[in-house]
Amino acid sequence: MATTTPAGVRAHAKHGGGSSGGAPMTHRQIMEALSGLLLGMFVAILSSTIVSNALPRIITDLGGGQSAYTWVVTAALLSMTASTPLWGKLADLFSKKVLVQIALVVFVVGSAAAGLSQNPGMLIACRVLQGIGTGGLSALAQIVMAAMISPRERGRYSGYLGATFAVATVGGPLLGGVITDTSWLGWRWCFYVGVPFAVIALIVLQKTLHLPVVKRDVKVDWGGAFLISAAVSLLLVWVTFAGDKYDWLSWQTCAMVAGSVVLGALFVLVEAKASEPIIPLRLFRNRTITLASLASLFVGIAMFSGTVFFSQYFQLARDKSPTMSGVMTIPMIGGLFVSSTVSGQFITRTGRWKAWLVSGGVLVTAGLGLLGTIRYDTAYGKTAVFMALLGLGIGMMMQNLVLCTQNQVAPTDLGSASSTVTFFRSLGGAVGVSALGAVMAHRITDYVKDGLAALGPKYAALASGGDSSGSSLPDMDKLPAPLRTVMESAYGHGIADVFLIAACLAAVAFLVTLFIKEVPLRTKGALAQAAEAESAQAGAPVETAATPAVAEAQSPAAAAAAPAGAQAPVPAATASGAGPAGTGAEGAQRLAAVATAAPGAAGGPGGGVPVRGFVRGAEGAPVPQAAVTLISLAGRQLGRSVAQADGSYALDAPGAGSYVLIASADGFQPQASTVVVGGEPVSYDVLLSGTSGLSGVVRAAQTRQPVKDAMVVVTDVRGELLAGATTGEHGEFSFTELVPGTVTVAVNADGFRPRALPVEIGATGVTRIEVDLAPGARVRGVIRSPHGPLADARVTLVDAAGNVVGTATTGADGAYAFTDLDGGEYTVIATGYPPVATALTVTGPGVDGHDIELAHPSE
Repeated sequence: MATTTPAGVRAHAKHGGGSSGGAPMTHRQIMEALSGLLLGMFVAILSSTIVSNALPRIITDLGGGQSAYTWVVTAALLSMTASTPLWGKLADLFSKKVLVQIALVVFVVGSAAAGLSQNPGMLIACRVLQGIGTGGLSALAQIVMAAMISPRERGRYSGYLGATFAVATVGGPLLGGVITDTSWLGWRWCFYVGVPFAVIALIVLQKTLHLPVVKRDVKVDWGGAFLISAAVSLLLVWVTFAGDKYDWLSWQTCAMVAGSVVLGALFVLVEAKASEPIIPLRLFRNRTITLASLASLFVGIAMFSGTVFFSQYFQLARDKSPTMSGVMTIPMIGGLFVSSTVSGQFITRTGRWKAWLVSGGVLVTAGLGLLGTIRYDTAYGKTAVFMALLGLGIGMMMQNLVLCTQNQVAPTDLGSASSTVTFFRSLGGAVGVSALGAVMAHRITDYVKDGLAALGPKYAALASGGDSSGSSLPDMDKLPAPLRTVMESAYGHGIADVFLIAACLAAVAFLVTLFIKEVPLRTKGALAQAAEAESAQAGAPVETAATPAVAEAQSPAAAAAAPAGAQAPVPAATASGAGPAGTGAEGAQRLAAVATAAPGAAGGPGGGVPVRGFVRGAEGAPVPQAAVTLISLAGRQLGRSVAQADGSYALDAPGAGSYVLIASADGFQPQASTVVVGGEPVSYDVLLSGTSGLSGVVRAAQTRQPVKDAMVVVTDVRGELLAGATTGEHGEFSFTELVPGTVTVAVNADGFRPRALPVEIGATGVTRIEVDLAPGARVRGVIRSPHGPLADARVTLVDAAGNVVGTATTGADGAYAFTDLDGGEYTVIATGYPPVATALTVTGPGVDGHDIELAHPSE
């Protein structure tokens, strides 16, 4: 059972799934595990997009207006927004597989109920239920991927998720249009058609998705979930009805805005005190997470606003059928498909993601800005290009904002962090659709009035009411030609205004992404790095594919400074040692020994080639007082420097050649890198990762009493010893300066069954675990012959299922023993004379005696 330390760092114990021994899953294993998840996502997206082109017909049939149209969309976004953080937190506490299945069932129930709707109110209520399921599937898809796949590889699989999104988004409107245009089906089948796919997804999920489950005492923050839902709901109600039901400056506005602010403040207070907060506020201490959440807010406004109103534009402004409306949005979905897939592949190959994120911001802004210039009679070719730009930008931004966030958190916070970004994106979408829908309704009303007035007295009477009020969606086929042109022009111009406003908000998202620092994507190559570190400690030059974290430390200027044909600076792996003491201190001592093996320069700049740079830690923070040493490949110290307050250091290399640069600081893992120096000054930055610790307590499983003098051993997945110690009076143990990553903790104590469990050591802070030991029984006895104790007799212990539990050979006294047994029925087989098999019942903890007599039949 894992518990949270004050620093919030938790142990992550795996109990199955993946591959054995904590080894990375193969591509095939990952794709099998993702198959059901992607199918579930396909169902959710399909059932959502299939309605988009049918909504104008649905709202007209149910007697709703523009406000109802907006709320049918907003209701699903609102419930998805409010439930997303809760799903994310539950994913950190319970089985992700079960949660995915629950979310899928909730979504299907909501969809089926929506197909039975008799009025706009019932449809909106059913859409709320749909949104809850969609929130779970959207958040859990990212969380499950993060649980199985390293950030470096995740770009590749995020492309598959983006491709699924694109296919479902393309197929949904087309299928919805066909169903709506088919008289013997009708729009209600838009909600029913996803049910068979959902059943298949549930079956596939049950067979293919196998993830570890962390069992521990939990408490769901229901108060926080209620407060954030209430705050967002009240804000959306205000935005929807302001300017229509009441003035923007009115007592209703004051009451709703003030109420939303108060609820938001209460949410912050509750989250600050909750043991398991829905949105851990400590996450926002991380600059990347804060900026990514803010960017997601504006991306959500741009993304949802830019797509929700396309169906109205094509059906009401361009007089297209629902089917053709879906066909005409293919350029945007195609752009999304291409960019999400291509960017994911390139990110996996290079480890670089910010350029794609920033480029996506530019394309989204440009696409929406250009869409703001369209009218009802704009050539479709231009509109298609503008939509393609929007799709390309969304594909680059949507997944990468989640990716850069997941790259910054511990495994136990993946659910909360992922759902936080998704929450802000959904919040932006809900607020954007609601607010921009209200703006669009008012703009259309104004344009209709202006158009009717220009038609002359014959149509002027319609300017004060009827369709011009926006109270109901018009049926274009029933309008006379002049009035129909006015309505189409009004819708085209009003929707373009919405795109223009969304472009301004997308520009804000683009500006925010500029300030997100590109932290290299983590990989699972820690074992290879440790092996390379041993070579570096021996003083040999190391050629290695550096980890992203180390590669980031290498400045491009360093490569540029190398002479033609020279080896580029190749960072070596993080230096860490392993020994009985159980910490990485031994590795640091070895490096120090190499650095001081021969006398050298005292350390300041001299008359050689300058080597300059900065020593930084997490989030690019400077590491002052870090010791930086330059040594030759033969182990001779050539220079030493201490980093200044801004993390800067300065050394002089004696001339062109390859050198080893060593950086160390209190509280960080030492770093050794190979630097190639040419004839020009070299700029080389060093990135240090924080050291981590592991502490915990060993208890008896039945009595919960601490176990004293239990042996606790920490090994890596290769079986090499990292640490070892015995527990104290209260069953406690502690190790410091462990390398972050997956380790195996093995515990053995007299009278208990040994236990081993995998633990994920966090990047910083102390990971705390609790280990429960089950009591073990022992069996011992003597094998005798007619002449006395029988030596060299072979004894085999078999359990009730026929499995061999253990074998033993008796000594000179004929004695044998088996330890660490569970209670139950066993068979003891003794050979030496003709074999004898006897039944044995092990009653539980303690020692059971079992002597056996062997003899020849004649004896």
